[in-house]
Amino acid sequence: MEDGCAGSVIPVPNVERKILAKVVEHCKRHVKNTAKADEHALSDADLKARDSDFIKLDQATLFDLFKQSIKNLLDLLCRTVADMIKGKSPEEIRNLFNIKNDFTPAEEQEIRRENQWAFQ
Repeated sequence: MEDGCAGSVIPVPNVERKILAKVVEHCKRHVKNTAKADEHALSDADLKARDSDFIKLDQATLFDLFKQSIKNLLDLLCRTVADMIKGKSPEEIRNLFNIKNDFTPAEEQEIRRENQWAFQ
């Protein structure tokens, strides 16, 4: 390993093995691709396609990755969640993420009135 730390142990508390493996996989793919002069570098379209395949995860793994993310992985994860909720009603989003609606009908009506633009 670089910097002579191959024999060192780097503690990574509270990170499941499968999550760490996904983070490392993502990092390796993007590090290899940062040097565009490299003959093996992927085009932006190919990298985006691989990212789309990479991010096909169950919801629990997706959110575990959020907790362990680095910037461009976080961008990919945010885009994935945004795509999951795009075009959905508030009720559909609550169902998707198991969010309890704790508003009274009157409170919900008031929120809808104040934020009409979001419900068009």
